[in-house]
Amino acid sequence: MMIEKNQRRFTFGEVYGILRDGMRTAPRLSRARSRHLIDKPFMERIMMAVTEVNGCAVCSYAHANMALRAGMSETEIRNMSDGRFDDTPDEQMTAILFAQHYADSRALPDRDLWQKLIDRYGQTLAEGILGAIRIIMMGNAIGIPWGSLIGRFRGKTDSRSSLPYEIGILLGSVLLIPPAAIHAVVLTIIRGPLICTKRSNH
Repeated sequence: MMIEKNQRRFTFGEVYGILRDGMRTAPRLSRARSRHLIDKPFMERIMMAVTEVNGCAVCSYAHANMALRAGMSETEIRNMSDGRFDDTPDEQMTAILFAQHYADSRALPDRDLWQKLIDRYGQTLAEGILGAIRIIMMGNAIGIPWGSLIGRFRGKTDSRSSLPYEIGILLGSVLLIPPAAIHAVVLTIIRGPLICTKRSNH
């Protein structure tokens, strides 16, 4: 298994937040999908964009196969894996760029860019896009240590990782899921903010 050069390392606190946010916004993605606002190729493009930033080899391999089955061309999939979006439909580029920004900002996007997403697609679709981003963030947070652990057993140790980290995140994630799920439900009930953003630097 290839070790990605830009592979992220998430802390336990980040993993908790990623799990909570992913579970909270998953219904928003389902709503957008049920209203035919996001089709399978669009969703896979979003997820591949996030995975490219986070550098999860496990998710990259899995979603490349899913994208192929969704009807995306091999050329587009290969380009997206390399961070190029020449074949991406123009109307989806705002979503793809926001997905990359969300991942690059470690889930604290620029307020103006979030508003731009809403202005471009409307509230329901913007929240569906956010749901897709956060679901793949969940996959990346768990897939990265899993990929490093598998690589370790195959003799391809990642010098930036460690066995305690890999096992700790994988086992810790199991323990974090129940409280993160409860937290997500509580935030939904009290209508807490769906997303935290930072002020623009300009």
